[in-house]
Amino acid sequence: MISSQSPQERLAHLLSAAYGKHAAVECIPQELEPASAEDAYLVQQAFLRQRQARIGGWKIGAKSDKGPIQGAPLPAERIYPATSVVERADYPVLGIELEIMFCFDSNFQPGAAPVPEQEVMSHISTMAASIEIVSSRIPGWPEVPKLNQLADLQNHGALVSGEFVAYDAAFPFLHPAAHLTLNGKDIFKGSASNPAGDPRRLLGWLVNHCRAHGIALPAGTIATTGSYTGIHFPDEAGLVIGQIAGLPPIHFELA
Repeated sequence: MISSQSPQERLAHLLSAAYGKHAAVECIPQELEPASAEDAYLVQQAFLRQRQARIGGWKIGAKSDKGPIQGAPLPAERIYPATSVVERADYPVLGIELEIMFCFDSNFQPGAAPVPEQEVMSHISTMAASIEIVSSRIPGWPEVPKLNQLADLQNHGALVSGEFVAYDAAFPFLHPAAHLTLNGKDIFKGSASNPAGDPRRLLGWLVNHCRAHGIALPAGTIATTGSYTGIHFPDEAGLVIGQIAGLPPIHFELA
């Protein structure tokens, strides 16, 4: 019975059921709200277990270049290749963000000892542009408790993956040129920045977060690292094109 489960399992049930129905929950009872980030991370894992969803990657981010880092696992079923069609009706709300994603060439296994940042950086193999579909299963979003958002896969809807190229440590991660359009109309164009600063600083946190929580990161794991363009809520369907100078462009159809 759901009522005999932990608050984390019960909240995960509400959120994962809404995810499967492409809907929002009616409400989140106050007694189920996470009391801490650790509670929210337990909800994330229960969310995926209840959907029997394989982790296809991770989203990680921070609000400032020295601020705390948070992240969430991404269900593999909603990681789409470029040129895909994304249905607006599949998401209670829908925003888009242009990001950079990275891929590891090594397995990182759970363990007690942290992995040094330099070692994590040495195992970045490739990188690509990505567009995250930001969504939420929580009514009233974004004016809802931050820990509820973290539990809800940190507002993740889907991820559209661009073409990967070899990792370039000299890439201008702090201020790349970026261009995001919908039906040929500019959403963002110019020198861009990530709130986290250099997004690579997030990768060490991800590896050690997963190690501490008993989660393996196999070689080939992808991690998208936060928006360079802010969030945009499209008011029409059409062709979305994202470009970050130095990386292959990415596009998909918003239907």
